[in-house]
Amino acid sequence: MSETGAGSDVASIKTTARKNGDDYVITGNKMWITNALQADWICLLCNTSEGSGHKNKSLIIVPLKENGKRCAGIEMQKIKKFGMWSSDTAQIFFDEVRVPQRNRIGEEGMGFIYQMRQFQEERLNAAARRIAIGGLIDQTADYLRERRAFGKPLLDNQFIQFKLAELKTEVEALRALTYMATKAYIEGREVTDLASMAKLKAGRLAREVADWCMQFHGGMGYTWDHPVSRAYRDVRLGSIGGGADEIMLQVIAKQMGLMTRK
Repeated sequence: MSETGAGSDVASIKTTARKNGDDYVITGNKMWITNALQADWICLLCNTSEGSGHKNKSLIIVPLKENGKRCAGIEMQKIKKFGMWSSDTAQIFFDEVRVPQRNRIGEEGMGFIYQMRQFQEERLNAAARRIAIGGLIDQTADYLRERRAFGKPLLDNQFIQFKLAELKTEVEALRALTYMATKAYIEGREVTDLASMAKLKAGRLAREVADWCMQFHGGMGYTWDHPVSRAYRDVRLGSIGGGADEIMLQVIAKQMGLMTRK
């Protein structure tokens, strides 16, 4: 979906797929594509007609490899990220790439709508994964139980005890919100507001937990190979990818009737 000039503003993507015989001919580029260097195919959102940016898009399955080699007309550039090194991310360039029209998902022109629906699953997934940040609180408590300063364990400090207790409470609140939203989604109910709230809360809370846990680990937590410093780097993406915090707030405000819908 994302491009160099279009991420949160999905309607403004520029990649096109024009019809030629029984094929689509795709030209454009995509940015921030997760696992792109490993993938055999991509689910591509692109413009298949002129007109409104909300009604001219389609989702197309585009093969990236054939017999283990990169397909003709496709090039990639790996992106070096601040964190999340466990999955590669790349920019993909499409130059007159031919794909059968039968590779289109669903109806032509419905791609924007399909993508908006998929976002709810992606955002619930993002919230659910961030619940695991609670494990970092437990690891930090274990470390502070052993780390002594001024003749006693650091965990005996009441401020530290209260801060970890507060963070743990916030994680459980996130868990409850995420479970509630997921249950509603499974039941077929509209969850745009709840999914967006969970995504927003998850991204911000994960950052807060990682920051405090690094603080309590002191110099050791600031070393590159320490688990808490990796968590600090990795969770930062949660407030950017899959819909930035600012977009989540906009969605929630619209759902509350505070903004004019467009």
